[in-house]
Amino acid sequence: MKIVVTGSIAYDYLMFFPGKFTDHLLPDHLHNVNLSFLVDSMKRQRGGNAPNIGYTMGLLHGRPTVMATAGQDFGEYRTWLEKHGVDTSGIVEIEDEYCASFFVSTDENQNQIASFYTGAMAHANKLTFAQYAPDADLAIISPNDPAAMSSYVRECKRLGIDYIYDPSQQTVRLSADDLREGVTGCRLLTTNEYEFNLIQEKTGLKQDDIMALAGGLLITHGKQGSTIYVNGETYHIPPVPPLGVTEPTGAGDAFRGGLIRGMQMGLPWAVSGRMGALAATYVLENFGTQSHRFTVAEFVSRYRQHFDDDGALDTLLRDG
Repeated sequence: MKIVVTGSIAYDYLMFFPGKFTDHLLPDHLHNVNLSFLVDSMKRQRGGNAPNIGYTMGLLHGRPTVMATAGQDFGEYRTWLEKHGVDTSGIVEIEDEYCASFFVSTDENQNQIASFYTGAMAHANKLTFAQYAPDADLAIISPNDPAAMSSYVRECKRLGIDYIYDPSQQTVRLSADDLREGVTGCRLLTTNEYEFNLIQEKTGLKQDDIMALAGGLLITHGKQGSTIYVNGETYHIPPVPPLGVTEPTGAGDAFRGGLIRGMQMGLPWAVSGRMGALAATYVLENFGTQSHRFTVAEFVSRYRQHFDDDGALDTLLRDG
């Protein structure tokens, strides 16, 4: 199965604040916030939803194709992705732009304040599956330029390409009509709990309505794990306990990467979801969205320390 991942390509600027943001928010003055937080550290990491998802899939030997726009500063990043099993033939470099940039500060309670600069991502709506990924079997439409996301939804429907709709951070920017169009006919809607409530509020759709429009639904609940609703079944996916939490950024993308690799292999939903949960834990244990490492054998061994796959992952071991 040919997997094509669309979404942002970015550099992440990750900072840590040694305190609690909430200690500095005055309830009576939230209409007029003017704050600056002195952070202890900052690191620049490779990021962006599309390569983050692709990177984890690459570690699991899924060989995904990323279709996205990048800036003139992308050269070293392309080499990195190819080295880790990601096909970058669908990535177009915009000569007079820089890669999008994500700035996030995390406090001691893992609360985050973030900003995002679009850069080359603003050109993503110029790309088409017909030109850059005509052989796609399954597409992932993850956060990107809003116009591009809507265009990809329509093109997937027109070309008969199954797609996973992952509006994530762009749920705020997408219109109610865009969200409804993306949900309708998608193979799977993936979202966290807060974003799912926002989708319902913006579109007026209830969960049952969404389930009638979408092939399936994944809702992540942070430390409480996640839930997959598909084909009238509900799968509760517990989290895999991390050895230690370093930084949460990118855990959701890794979850998607693990889940989609399971879907690519035709594995049961429960197994695929648990693959996602384990992949997310690897990210939690490392600083950065693409700093985690594992071999397929290591991944399967750790999976089996927590879950029973009834031999389903033997196929992954053979492929790996």
